[in-house]
Amino acid sequence: MIFEHEIPLGSKLYFGESAKIKREIEFTSAELLDNLGFEEIVTPLFSYHQRECFDSSKSLLRLNDEANNEVTLRADSTVDVVRIVTKRLGRSTESKKWFYIQPTVTFPTHEQYQIGAEIIDGSFEEVAKTTTMLLSEMNAKPVMQISNIAIPHLLNEKYGVSLEVLKSMNIEQIMAIDLPWIEQLVRIGTVDELNDLSAFPDDITIELEKIKEVTQSVNYENMVVSPLFYAKMRYYDSLTFRMFEDNMLLAMGGIYNIDGIEAAGFALYTDECISNKMNNEVK
Repeated sequence: MIFEHEIPLGSKLYFGESAKIKREIEFTSAELLDNLGFEEIVTPLFSYHQRECFDSSKSLLRLNDEANNEVTLRADSTVDVVRIVTKRLGRSTESKKWFYIQPTVTFPTHEQYQIGAEIIDGSFEEVAKTTTMLLSEMNAKPVMQISNIAIPHLLNEKYGVSLEVLKSMNIEQIMAIDLPWIEQLVRIGTVDELNDLSAFPDDITIELEKIKEVTQSVNYENMVVSPLFYAKMRYYDSLTFRMFEDNMLLAMGGIYNIDGIEAAGFALYTDECISNKMNNEVK
């Protein structure tokens, strides 16, 4: 029996303090991004292309349009923003910097509010610094974890390491792989541990150097590295970052390629930011 007051598991309800904090976070973020030269965009809730975002389309909520074409509810904003800006808006705008404040929906009934931004031809450094600026406005001081998805892809395509093992981050199975440098790669966790890369083959070293370079250019105080992290969004092809505080994932971003368009972007997870702010206020 479903009672009249019940809401589906995974759906969101804001009231009182949480509604007030949500409004404040979204207003402050919109104002800051506008001041940084970002234009705002709100994309349709329905999309034809969401399945291209994910390794698995099982999380998508599907329905059909009037011509019986498959449509899904928006489960990710990045691909639609880039395609709409570059292909639909086209010559009507010269802006390359866009932000959005909107929810995503995944199967079966999971809502996730996000504050995100995409920069056509943008850099990792710009989106990383913008993310830390937004979180600082919320009085959050998260850890920034930097990764490079090119490394898991190299391990899979050149060194025969199962992508499923890498996706699950099964450390025991990874450590058991017959590569003389794999244990050292697994154990890299700090910026200082990138100083000596002599143990690694050239192709892995090149990608580790990219991580090292951005740690220096972003220059964030609380930073770790995770060379084996696999970002499950298909469009990421190189450097990515995640930001954690008290084991809560507050934000994620990186550089990517969609239909040959190089871009950089990030998303703040509004619900986690609200929880983090409320927890900090209690402390």
